[in-house]
Amino acid sequence: MKEAPEVKSIILGTRGSALALAQAEMAESALRAVFPDLDIKRRVIKTTGDRRTDIPLSEVARAADMDKGVFTKELEVSLQNGEIDIAVHSLKDMPSLLDEEFSIAAILPRASRKDVLIGKESGGLEGLRHGAKVATSSVRRRRLLESMRPDLEIVDIRGNVPTRIRKLRESEELEGLLLAKAGLCRLELLHDGVVDSGGEVLYVEELDETVFVPAAGQGAVGLEIRSGDMNALNACKEINDGNTMRVVDAERRFLALLGAGCETPVGVAAEIEEDGDLGEIRLRAVVFEDGESVPLRGEVLGAGDDPEGLAVKLLAAMKDSKSS
Repeated sequence: MKEAPEVKSIILGTRGSALALAQAEMAESALRAVFPDLDIKRRVIKTTGDRRTDIPLSEVARAADMDKGVFTKELEVSLQNGEIDIAVHSLKDMPSLLDEEFSIAAILPRASRKDVLIGKESGGLEGLRHGAKVATSSVRRRRLLESMRPDLEIVDIRGNVPTRIRKLRESEELEGLLLAKAGLCRLELLHDGVVDSGGEVLYVEELDETVFVPAAGQGAVGLEIRSGDMNALNACKEINDGNTMRVVDAERRFLALLGAGCETPVGVAAEIEEDGDLGEIRLRAVVFEDGESVPLRGEVLGAGDDPEGLAVKLLAAMKDSKSS
């Protein structure tokens, strides 16, 4: 077995939400499993997205005069300044294209990438009454839900995962909430299909990811470093999950081809079809074009060692589907 390179100290940067801290703890545990004597420090950094909870997430970047990365920019500034060595991100929050001075050095094993509907009553999406009010902060989730249930009233909601769940429980108007399943699991809130919030049971339905296609990178935790920082790179490469890196790479390449960001109404999900380093990857996507209520959908199967080619193939297939 190849011996891990020597790494003596690392400073991790993370947002301060409960979920972000849980993900930072995952990164720390993975690093300590390989480097038992590693000195790990943690620095909590507040991002623009954390500060601006007074407006919808889709408007935060415009209000702050930022072109991308409302949950990542301040972490990258800390990387740039040498205040941290590794930034721990929910990968779905990261722009599809990074500046050359940064790189994703590792991705931890992926949790479920599915979206879920949390409701006050059992029955899931089909059980919601006509005109029911459902909350989400995601443009993608909003557009998908509107396409499936145009009768529902979709409203914006902000706050971390526990806060959104509490808002659902306390609201007399809200009947449902859309979230990522991974966050519920990492915070240990989901048990046997329900969430206990303040003594009240809320019901959780997993949404079919072939229809309700997740965001690129959803359920994955990415570790970002300064390009060329060999100390951080040596640490990260020992805990990188190769299969997760390959499928997420294909998802993010598709986003980049579209010129899409984390707030664009696009869902894209990849999965390995066969075992082995070069196993085929199935890539599917759903894209909402401006002014269209019915999304474009596409799915392709291709070589697992060519994420760029796979993304190009899917985009071409979707364009052909549109023109036919």
